[in-house]
Amino acid sequence: MSDKKNEDYVVRMPDSGMRSPYGGEKDPFIPPRPLRASSQHNIASSVAKIENSPATSILAYCLSSISMTVVNKYVVSGSEWNLNFFYLAVQSIVCIVTIEACKQLGLIKNLAPFDINKGKRWFPISLLLVGMIYTSTKSLQYLSVPVYTIFKNLTIIVIAYGEVLWFGGSVTPLALLSFGLMVLSSVVAAWADTRSAAQTPEAAAALATLNAGYAWMGLNVFCTASYVLGMRKVIKNMNFKDWDTMFYNNFLTIPVLIVCSLVAEDWSSANLTKNFPPESRNALFIGMIYSGMAAIFISYCSAWCIRVTSSTTYSMVGALNKLPIAVSGLIFFSAPVTVGSVSAIFIGFVSGIVYAWAKVRQSQVAKNSLPTTQPTMSASSQSNRDAANS
Repeated sequence: MSDKKNEDYVVRMPDSGMRSPYGGEKDPFIPPRPLRASSQHNIASSVAKIENSPATSILAYCLSSISMTVVNKYVVSGSEWNLNFFYLAVQSIVCIVTIEACKQLGLIKNLAPFDINKGKRWFPISLLLVGMIYTSTKSLQYLSVPVYTIFKNLTIIVIAYGEVLWFGGSVTPLALLSFGLMVLSSVVAAWADTRSAAQTPEAAAALATLNAGYAWMGLNVFCTASYVLGMRKVIKNMNFKDWDTMFYNNFLTIPVLIVCSLVAEDWSSANLTKNFPPESRNALFIGMIYSGMAAIFISYCSAWCIRVTSSTTYSMVGALNKLPIAVSGLIFFSAPVTVGSVSAIFIGFVSGIVYAWAKVRQSQVAKNSLPTTQPTMSASSQSNRDAANS
């Protein structure tokens, strides 16, 4: 094996007694130049350029976030779909398997072994996560992607005032302006959605679906805020690294999701056929597997974007990213395009920019004040918080 490996890099000289230009035999101890050294250098240089490219990191983060929302909507948008707990369990299993595979390959080097004591302390946070992702899939099942994205902004308001109550945070006038715009965009989106549903032949059923979606969305706002605030409170004492939060979250939610699926969901062959019709079964399975991997993509791309740009740029990208997410719903799922829906998307987009700018101004003021005491947060924790708000 070693001889074969050496043959790839060493040019063996013929045994014809080649002589040097100085008259003697060629010195056999001069090491030959490897043929692939220059190509390997070029490849390493190209990879380094990509890894340190701000534009590439921003594009990767946006694509991973958009694809995650679109795939989730595709999986749960079936008229007979009712296996949300099973879907979330598959996501967590795929995420854990992928993390372990990356760890074995040496791609993830800072993941500590599972600690039972830490697992017990983190388990309540995982339960909040189950509530967050379950209500998220249920609301996405009944609402369009643009409306879902717009109403997700309301989570920012609840989290902001939760930080004021629990952590002594503050809300600036610019942030209050962004909150007003968020509420306005949600009202406009609900008005446009309700008006569009009322004009359909089955208006009563369409309005009932919307009301169910708004109810799940309201639960999701409070579940998401509880998860983010609870995670912030606990993570300071856990000393988690970048990948630990994701690993514990997914690992601890697997048994909960499996038990909930077995108890609360219908596992009869007839219901499985309804949820996974033969014509779209393979596409659904691929989408479920990808959604589990996309969670890792989002976390990695978030940390990558923060590393090569800045937290300010990352916040702005998160705000700007809501526009293409909302537009993707119009493109891929034929959501109704009306003056009201477009206006709601635009107002929600502006509110995200105003909020991001308010956070930038607030951080600049905090840096200029003395003394400065700012709590540290790992990249994965910050990306989890951003993913919860996106």
